[in-house]
Amino acid sequence: MNQSGKRDSWASRAGFVLACIGSAVGMGNIWLFPSRVSAYGGATFLIPYLIFVALIGSTGVIGEMAFGRATRSGPIHAFGQATKRRFGSERPGRALGFIPVLGSLAMAIGYSVVVGWIFNYLAASFTGGLNGLADVGAFAARFDATAAGNAPWQIAGMLITLTIMALGVGGGIEKANKLMMPLFFVLFLGLAVYLAFLPGSAAGYRYIFILDPKGLADPMVWVYALGQAFFSLSIAGNGTLIYGSYLSADSDIPADARLVAVFDTLAALVAALVIIPAMALAGQELTQSGPGLMFIFLPNVLRGIPGGGIILMVFFTAVTFAALTSLINLFEAPVATLQELFHLSRPVAVALIGAVGVGVGLAISPIVSQWMDVCSIYICPLGALLAAVMFFWVWGRDDALAQVNQARKKPLGRWFYPLAKYLFCGVTLLVLVLGAVMGGIG
Repeated sequence: MNQSGKRDSWASRAGFVLACIGSAVGMGNIWLFPSRVSAYGGATFLIPYLIFVALIGSTGVIGEMAFGRATRSGPIHAFGQATKRRFGSERPGRALGFIPVLGSLAMAIGYSVVVGWIFNYLAASFTGGLNGLADVGAFAARFDATAAGNAPWQIAGMLITLTIMALGVGGGIEKANKLMMPLFFVLFLGLAVYLAFLPGSAAGYRYIFILDPKGLADPMVWVYALGQAFFSLSIAGNGTLIYGSYLSADSDIPADARLVAVFDTLAALVAALVIIPAMALAGQELTQSGPGLMFIFLPNVLRGIPGGGIILMVFFTAVTFAALTSLINLFEAPVATLQELFHLSRPVAVALIGAVGVGVGLAISPIVSQWMDVCSIYICPLGALLAAVMFFWVWGRDDALAQVNQARKKPLGRWFYPLAKYLFCGVTLLVLVLGAVMGGIG
């Protein structure tokens, strides 16, 4: 809602699609996907990954977008409307709706710590503070110092994020994503092209696209491909749902969901085409993932490549765009929830959520890794499962299909509803169970 009481909306289809791409393109594409490709055999990992992206993009992403548009609200009211239709009471749905909202807030708080690290490295890349570091040990020591003194950078990242959000859906979030997402792709593609012409990079490209059919028999390849696809597409019952709630009635949701899945996959592939060849140039294998890769091993490699100083600036600028667009999406569901529950203006809701985000974020900074593990292993898959059950099981088949096919010239085939209701919901439950048993798969 804006201050006049009218619900915000996207100004254009391109703005919505880019915002959804921005929500999906994040650290998982950059610091996890390349390492998964490296660890599980290049194209051997890509095959199951693309299969799961196609499944989730054509069911779960569509479902969350359509659920949001159908209810014109965030998870709490959306779940409440679903249970009222089926059981005559909003209460159970509204109670369950708090799970994805709180999960989104918790994830955003943890992510804000990471954004602080990225801002620190972005500034250091422009001032030359990374160029003088001699080896991996020096980068490790710098990262430890960064984590210990992260507060001002974390607050700076939050202030930029909250300012964009306070400007509204169309005036802030959409405009920011229209700028940052194209620049993200341009910068990463530029890096990929530059690295491709350097001697020694070919080994990295060959590895990415060589297929070992025997590797497809390894169940862990499929498990981690599933986790990577699931979390990369930002399915959690909150961000995609709330972005869908700002859609107009003439939006073709399946077409938009397809674009989001395609460009999120392209972002992951481009990241792999930068990071794996860069490691090959240095004669190293990609054996690290997560913050260690992003802030220690990879900067050490990039620094030593011809033009390393410029490469570091371009790389951390692109990473900053990916981080900010994801953080905006994670905070949007809690902000919208405050507006819906208490009829607050957007700036007030943003300020309140921002105060909580800064306060809790600074407090949990020393344990951010464990904090994010709990969110990603338990809360995000549970939110996604609840949203899928509410829309595909509780909302009702005919009305769900009507929402999905609204504004389409040709309705989706008969395959869609059983695939979404049974296979996607089953896969989401599997992600939740495997994550809990294995300590995370995404």
